[in-house]
Amino acid sequence: GSLQENRSRKIGSAFMEMANRWAFKEWAVVCEALASGRQSLILRKGGIHEGAGGFQVEHPEFWLFATRFHQNRDELSDESHSWFDALETQSHPEGMILLRGYAVVKAVHRLTDERQLASLAGCHVLSERTVSERFHYRTPGLFVLSTRIHVPPKPLWIPDSPHFGGCRTWVDLPQELPTSGLLPVLSDAEFERANSQLATRFGAAVC
Repeated sequence: GSLQENRSRKIGSAFMEMANRWAFKEWAVVCEALASGRQSLILRKGGIHEGAGGFQVEHPEFWLFATRFHQNRDELSDESHSWFDALETQSHPEGMILLRGYAVVKAVHRLTDERQLASLAGCHVLSERTVSERFHYRTPGLFVLSTRIHVPPKPLWIPDSPHFGGCRTWVDLPQELPTSGLLPVLSDAEFERANSQLATRFGAAVC
């Protein structure tokens, strides 16, 4: 009702928060794949909690915080190596962080059977070995987030900060950043087709 009207706006066929201060750390090459429409899913091991209402993403909307930390060429699919190489040679403003885009989580699928991983082939830029290792890390399982990605009309850079350091997924930005002017990477029809393909492969979403 009024909360949605005050805090969100309608973009195409969906609502989006008017401003957001949460960012999600992801390899720069994955952020590039998301921002270009190469993929629309994010693979997650954790950060999703089970409550009375089922599984919930900690932050259902977030900025894509592009990082090269732990990014490894050997953990990508062969066809993604050229993207990795191009990103490695790109220069960027010193002391600045790129927010490559903005993600809205539309559905979450929980994979509990290793045989389901084969259905992810061609949907992401990671190697099969990397996905398998993530699945088996600690407790077997993996979450697949179907995300609608939006990008700003020009690169969005923010000053780096020691506050952003550490091996953590979520970053609380110093202030909320407005989402006005963001453009969807995929059209409504293209995204619905990609989202329905995930549902066909993995069944009903868990949230």
